[in-house]
Amino acid sequence: MVKYTCLNPIAQCGLGIFDDKYEKVENLEDAQAVLVRSAAMHDLELPETLEAIARAGAGVNNIPLEKCAEKGIVVFNTPGANANGVKELVIAGLLLASRDIIGGIEWVKDNKDDENVGKAAEKAKKAFAGNEIAGKKLGVIGLGAIGIKVANAACALGMDVYGYDPFMSVNAAWAVDKAVNHVVSVEDIYKSCDYITIHVPLVDATRKMVNKEAIDMMKDGVVFLNFSRDSLVDEDEMVAALEAGKVKRYIVDFPSAKTAGKKGCIVIPHLGASTEESEDNCAIMAVEELKDYIENGNITHSVNYPDCDAGVCTTAGRVAILHKNIQNMISRLAAVVGDAGINIALMTNKSRGEYAYSLFDLDSPADEKVVESLKAVEGVLKVRLVK
Repeated sequence: MVKYTCLNPIAQCGLGIFDDKYEKVENLEDAQAVLVRSAAMHDLELPETLEAIARAGAGVNNIPLEKCAEKGIVVFNTPGANANGVKELVIAGLLLASRDIIGGIEWVKDNKDDENVGKAAEKAKKAFAGNEIAGKKLGVIGLGAIGIKVANAACALGMDVYGYDPFMSVNAAWAVDKAVNHVVSVEDIYKSCDYITIHVPLVDATRKMVNKEAIDMMKDGVVFLNFSRDSLVDEDEMVAALEAGKVKRYIVDFPSAKTAGKKGCIVIPHLGASTEESEDNCAIMAVEELKDYIENGNITHSVNYPDCDAGVCTTAGRVAILHKNIQNMISRLAAVVGDAGINIALMTNKSRGEYAYSLFDLDSPADEKVVESLKAVEGVLKVRLVK
């Protein structure tokens, strides 16, 4: 019986994929697998029994990735599962920023007791007039699952779209609308676009990438949208630019004391992926990733180990080995299996930075003695009998 726990509520349509070989438990220390959304895991004690963590969402800054890698715990996320929900909110943000819809709605609320509110609105509405987005330049920084959808939708709305992503995959390139103009420098986005939206992961290299230097390059009256991560933007500098009139609007999906209620800020309470469809899609993908790893040893969408797919095991046994990416590791692992008199029918090995993953399909089953011998090899972090 495989035991799993949920650190946040997970949609039942996902949990329902688990069959009777899986048991839900309440305590982390009893679990082999974890499903999580936003719960902070950095200070949690991770049990030795824990094999995998699946984040029902894209961002994983709430999970200690390096700590997990060192303990042989594979961390998954669900890229693209919530992309449409975020895309739709970004488009809403564009419209909220270009026309003072919020101000107009608040005016109606303030005048709700006026019997002639309709007539009064005809005189008042000029204060809430704005601009159309058709024909305006939109810069999309990051052409991943969400960025592509935003860029394509903006093209359909008649915007002149520019995309920047130095790491864009081949599949992503095929998915981008041919009307999107590709630029090779993010500075070109800053200098030329009326609207800018950012869709990149938060890592050391991107933390506060939108700083004073970047903002100074932008056009006067620019609108900046951040539905990715709050820490991508230096919010002190952004608020200062709003107060100075350099930036017209800052639309952000991450409330903070620095932006809430500030001039020019439209702050949304982290609703990007808060749709029934997004939560369902994330739950389903997360559970499917966990099951494939537990039952077959396959890794899909890991953020701390390499993806690896050996399909369903058709031989007598399969052993999964998480280890450091060091010289002669494969030959040493194979020697342990060979010394046990077991033939390796198929081997799959993938590496990612300083970590690697190996799957051995065996002509005869391995026992716990073989597992212990593999664990004793220097650089091995975790060994698991898949079959």
